[in-house]
Amino acid sequence: MKKFLTALAMLCLGVLHGAAQGEVVNVYTSARVAPLMTGDGSGIYPDLVDYLNRKKLGQLSFKLIYLPRKRLQLQVERGELDGIVIGMMPHWFNDVGQTKYLWTVPFDVDRYVIVLPAGQAYSVAKPGALSGRTVGMVLGYSYPDLEAWMHQQGLVRSDAISDDTNLEKLRFGRVDSVTAAESVVRYYLKVHAVEADKFQLHGLPSRATERRFLVPRAKGAIYEKIAPVIRQLKDDPEWQRLAGKYE
Repeated sequence: MKKFLTALAMLCLGVLHGAAQGEVVNVYTSARVAPLMTGDGSGIYPDLVDYLNRKKLGQLSFKLIYLPRKRLQLQVERGELDGIVIGMMPHWFNDVGQTKYLWTVPFDVDRYVIVLPAGQAYSVAKPGALSGRTVGMVLGYSYPDLEAWMHQQGLVRSDAISDDTNLEKLRFGRVDSVTAAESVVRYYLKVHAVEADKFQLHGLPSRATERRFLVPRAKGAIYEKIAPVIRQLKDDPEWQRLAGKYE
């Protein structure tokens, strides 16, 4: 009987310990490019996950995990994802009406640009100046907003594993141009101390990139915890300081 009571007490302590620890929320990303994810483990996404952990949202703790884009999208669409996703847009998941999944407000707004050597003639008003030239894009990514523009310009897509790789290729003349998010380009030029007059950046005819959290509807309780926090980021000096490191 004594052994039984001891075992029961240990079991109860274990249950209480687990309850105290709370739920670990997996936060998935398919990004591997700075300033979203940097080589030293920092970046906008790790900093935002750390920020959520400091907010002590009930018994939730958040853990950032990389998952390749195609696999991530497949798990989301099949309802198999055991977590939430950072840095996505509704139209990437065919959810413009935001009815399939729960979406926070954007925590970051960006835009796509084309990066060209300084001497390359280019004008949005005069299509064809880049006809037959290569444009660096990321392998496995689709750019539906830019397809008409690419066809109009006569650009030839050249894929690489990341935006950083494409920008390296552009620096050394192995592609003629690169299309990427403006924040990624400007951070790359800053880190690599590339003189601003060596390249020109032009905004592209695509919708702004609004980075949000995607939360499966089955995880509505998590959404209710994080949504108010993300909504007030723009007014929080702490977060503004963190985000400012990457500008």
